[in-house]
Amino acid sequence: MSDGIPVLSLFSGAGGLDLAVERADAEPLVPSDPGTRLAHVAVATDYNSPALETLAKNFPRTHSINGDIRTLDSADLLGAANLKSGEPVLVVGGPPCTPFSKSGFWLEQKRESRDPNASLLDEYVRVVKDTRPEGFILENVQGLTYKTHKAQFDRLLKSMTELGYNPQWKVLLAADYGVPQLRRRVFVVGRRDGLAFEFPRPTHSGWSEHTRVFDTSLIPHVTAAQAFEGLESPATNDEYVAGRYGELASEVPPGGNYLWHTARNAGRDEFEWRSRYWTFLLRLDPNRPSSTLQAQPGPYVGPFHWENMRTPEGDQRARRLRVNELLRLMSFPDDFDVPDRKVDTQRQLGNAVPLELGKAVARALLTQLGYIRPVADTRARILVSN
Repeated sequence: MSDGIPVLSLFSGAGGLDLAVERADAEPLVPSDPGTRLAHVAVATDYNSPALETLAKNFPRTHSINGDIRTLDSADLLGAANLKSGEPVLVVGGPPCTPFSKSGFWLEQKRESRDPNASLLDEYVRVVKDTRPEGFILENVQGLTYKTHKAQFDRLLKSMTELGYNPQWKVLLAADYGVPQLRRRVFVVGRRDGLAFEFPRPTHSGWSEHTRVFDTSLIPHVTAAQAFEGLESPATNDEYVAGRYGELASEVPPGGNYLWHTARNAGRDEFEWRSRYWTFLLRLDPNRPSSTLQAQPGPYVGPFHWENMRTPEGDQRARRLRVNELLRLMSFPDDFDVPDRKVDTQRQLGNAVPLELGKAVARALLTQLGYIRPVADTRARILVSN
């Protein structure tokens, strides 16, 4: 097992969950620690070729397949990994979240859960059925658990139960595991032996938009300012928010949004109360984790940095987050190789699983499967040899 225990990755994107699995035994909250390479993503597949190009740069040992999962035979997937059914230790992946995301609820087909991409959950089940891994990890947006998508979610759980995997699911907040981002995602995890998976306990806590009650005995949430410590990067003229809204955004205080410019607050009376989505003109609060990074934000959708910058004309404007800041908010290593175009980086990171959140789930599963020995005060010890 010189290459590490084998993992099959579906809907891989740029490789956030893949990186988490390969670094499952790395020191928590140390993005630069690669671990002992206990696990190895043998093959990864996605329909998005730019994302797979990013994955290839960061996972040179992984064989990647670019194509539609609906036309990919499981035997071909196993063959590319040089594996037989029953040999993969894990199948991991996050089917595209678009059908279940709140951002698409203005479309009738999404409100009624008729998006054809929802069938990709069934493709995930098919691959698990055909490859018979020891365990699986499926990640998606919290919206998958909403009543609107109950039929699809129940079918997923029923199918995995019928395969003997006893699936367990839970919505996890990334900030509760050391990620400087208030990002909620649902994880569905199952074991081939039928034992119930136990989710990892939070290591951090703090208040969020959902609750003001939290466990003060845990480590406080990592703030955006803490995440950006030590970063140095030159400003560029194309990163400020232009136009009238850029001027308004520059006046919004840290942690605020367009509501600052309503009759109820001290800014300009420009907008009706709750007339926009809350991320409109949103600024980071340096003393709080970031809000969720979006894959395809509009030009005036935040979060923007709490600091302003000057335009070539000398005007104050809000500034967009830089690539190294996006990496930090995703708890990715600073040297993660991203696309040259900022828009591609934003899309790929916005669709990815934050590293520390993924590590926590993968570490818990590999520990419960017997591949990692839990040690309370030091790095987990490996039970199998690489």
